[in-house]
Amino acid sequence: MTHIRFAGAKRASQSGFTLMEVLVVTAILGILLGLALPSYRDYVRRGSIPEATAALSDYRVKMEQYYQDHRNYGSSTKCANDAPAPAWKDFSPAGKKNFDYGCETPADGQDYKLTATGKSTSVVAGHTYELTSSTTKTTSFKGESVDKSCWVVRGDEC
Repeated sequence: MTHIRFAGAKRASQSGFTLMEVLVVTAILGILLGLALPSYRDYVRRGSIPEATAALSDYRVKMEQYYQDHRNYGSSTKCANDAPAPAWKDFSPAGKKNFDYGCETPADGQDYKLTATGKSTSVVAGHTYELTSSTTKTTSFKGESVDKSCWVVRGDEC
């Protein structure tokens, strides 16, 4: 039996991808991932910082309220541990997920320093935010202090 081929008839097409097509797509995806991943990590890091700044600001209000009533911030080196002060040990910032918090007062109880330090297991590891009774805000990243009197969130922006 002879097969007659008509003009314009096509061969059955093969399905699938060639090795070259797969390599090109893989290379493009690798480049996109290399560009997007650092931006995503920075986005997640910046999204974690408000936990610290909000908690420090909230406790600052409690300390100032205590000062109005008692004319000191507490007589202990651990911020107002004497009752009925808003004891630091009882202060629980909502979702202490990314930061550890601390507070110190001198013996005379006329100053305080609140600290939020990024946990080593979080995206903000190495970040430290401080707030003093004189409303001085400082930021340090991985032990290096930023030369601004504010809480730095992105680059050198407050």
